[in-house]
Amino acid sequence: MMDWQAFWDPVRLSLQVALLSSLIVIVLGTGAAWWMARHHFPGKIVLETLFMLPLVLPPTVVGFLLLMLLGRRSWVGQLIEWLWDAPIIFSWWAAVVATIVVAFPLVYQTMKNGFAAVDPDLEKAARSDGAGEWRVFRSITLPLTYSSLLTALVLGFARALGEFGATLMVAGNIPGKTQTVPTAIYVAVDAGNMPMAWAWTLAIVAMSFVMLLLTGRKAPEAERPRGGTEVSRESRG
Repeated sequence: MMDWQAFWDPVRLSLQVALLSSLIVIVLGTGAAWWMARHHFPGKIVLETLFMLPLVLPPTVVGFLLLMLLGRRSWVGQLIEWLWDAPIIFSWWAAVVATIVVAFPLVYQTMKNGFAAVDPDLEKAARSDGAGEWRVFRSITLPLTYSSLLTALVLGFARALGEFGATLMVAGNIPGKTQTVPTAIYVAVDAGNMPMAWAWTLAIVAMSFVMLLLTGRKAPEAERPRGGTEVSRESRG
């Protein structure tokens, strides 16, 4: 038997969590990838390994570590509860944090590859014409990595949309509050409610298909700077 009100609550929450976390993780992943691509320092390989670790760890392990970090017994959890007068554990914000952590490696690696493909001579030419680092990044580097940026955003959204293990550990499965589509499917199957399980499964397959379809579309080619004079004029504008 289909309960459409019960059907839409997890869908709405999943989209809400995935959208917010993908926007946050694209900023964090892009910033980290750009900084790592342009700096060399002792221990860089260790830091990069830590960035990629959530990609290979079981989601329940990631969830357990987040539970220890954000729980009421940790100073981080106590600080959050003092600031917002409520714990973050078993709230939809905990689901956002969990999805950010598990989606970060995909976004980071995608943007790292995108920055590696940028011709450094173009950036050097812009700097020699007087452009600052932020101007170079905004006007040269970012447009040339547009395709990677779009791919990273879609992959981050899709990964956040399908997250189950870590989200269940830190946000729980509270209907109407923290229950996302993956956790709702698990509960529906466990209860033998196959119509609801099929409805949620088809919904998340459709959303994931659309997201992955976007990555298959060729992004518009970024406009290539045509000369030092033009770059210089823009940098001084």
